[in-house]
Amino acid sequence: MELYPKSRYGLSQHVMLLILVIVVKILSTLLVLGFVNFHTAEAAKTSETIEFLAINCRKHSAVLTDFGGVGDGKTSNTKAFNSAIANLSHYASDGGAQLIVPPGNWLTGSFNLTSHFTLYIHKDAVLLASQDESEWPLLPALPSYGRGRDGPGGRFSSLIFGTNLTDVVITGGNGTIDGQGASWWEKFKKEKLNATRPYLIEVMYSDKIQISNLSLINSPSWNVHPIYSSNLLIQALTILAPIDSPNTDGINPDSCTNTRIEDCYIVSGDDCIAVKSGWDQYGIKVGMPTQHLVIRRLTCISPDSATIALGSEMSGGIKDVRAEDITAINTQSGVRIKTAVGRGAYVKDIYVRRMAMKTMKYVFWMTGDYGSHPDPGFDPKALPQVTAINYRDMVAENVTYSARLDGIRNDPFTGICISNVTITLTEKPKELQWNCTNIQGITSRVMPPACDLLPKKEPTDCFFPDDRLPIEDVKLKTCSFSIAA
Repeated sequence: MELYPKSRYGLSQHVMLLILVIVVKILSTLLVLGFVNFHTAEAAKTSETIEFLAINCRKHSAVLTDFGGVGDGKTSNTKAFNSAIANLSHYASDGGAQLIVPPGNWLTGSFNLTSHFTLYIHKDAVLLASQDESEWPLLPALPSYGRGRDGPGGRFSSLIFGTNLTDVVITGGNGTIDGQGASWWEKFKKEKLNATRPYLIEVMYSDKIQISNLSLINSPSWNVHPIYSSNLLIQALTILAPIDSPNTDGINPDSCTNTRIEDCYIVSGDDCIAVKSGWDQYGIKVGMPTQHLVIRRLTCISPDSATIALGSEMSGGIKDVRAEDITAINTQSGVRIKTAVGRGAYVKDIYVRRMAMKTMKYVFWMTGDYGSHPDPGFDPKALPQVTAINYRDMVAENVTYSARLDGIRNDPFTGICISNVTITLTEKPKELQWNCTNIQGITSRVMPPACDLLPKKEPTDCFFPDDRLPIEDVKLKTCSFSIAA
């Protein structure tokens, strides 16, 4: 009798037992592997990979919570932001770094950026500006302004601030920056401020800056203020403020060169975009123009101000501004030029086309007596030159005044060209539709007909440049990071 009888397949029971043990081990291993794979899949579900477009991607990445950030809407994160950026600045020469603001409500005062750096605000993150003035450092007045705008002193640092920077990206998945500006507006209205209210984002003396894909709301004053900077890309911003909030300008390029502003939606208590370059003798002394600026695909709502304002602080000069595909709704004016005796410098080579306006007080507005000087020290002989202003291909509906164009006595605004413009008036329009003094130029295919100082010259298409600015050819890269969900 065999100790281990053979099976029907000719194998002994001992061998069959060994095979069974091996099969069980294999199955157990597969089950373990399946268990591990299941948890790996679950782990993958707990992280989120985010892609975004930027002028440069970064080698290193960190999350605000790595530096003690608390997103409860009550705890101050000013120290966390400053600590994070100080630590990440060490990677500037090693591929740069990015700081991720994850979902949550992040209360913070002012903090400073660093070069070769990205600040990314998650779509479910809100930066809440602190209402504690001690969290807003005081800065001296800007050299080209000579004083603060809200008072004779300096100014509060902006919420997100940087100076002498290179290669910086401020972006997000349409995350929100809430300036909580109501208390600041109240102080301003009651004249309780000795320093200028903070802005939400300001960069100075900087190059290669991107600000994009964010919602900015309730700024204490201006929202985005690049100054003395170059190669700026400002895209896909939603900027919202109550229409009666004081000086909540949307985007204010100031003494900047080579700037691209596009695909923005702005509701404001002041100008949606205000192009500037310094104030009277201070701006003349600094002498830095805003030039080579393209603005396109902008939608503006501002019942008391302009869609695009050129000035009034333009004492460093404004030239080569190209605006196209602009929509204005319930806005005081289209493109407005604001200047005065004492400003000096120039506004010239301005090109605007394809603008649609609905419910407007003015379509065209130029002001040569804006006034508003920083102090009595301005030079009354410093007369601004306003020339080569081109508007074409526009439609406006429900308009009160077609135009108010007031140059300066003995210093007329010249080279004004307006072509292919159709204006439909409100039910109660002003009787004098074109109010013109101290201007020179021509019109073509404009209804209702312009004033005598802008005679018809048919057929004419006002000039718009065919060349491209260098900033228009900047290509963005696809960047990504992973974050715990």
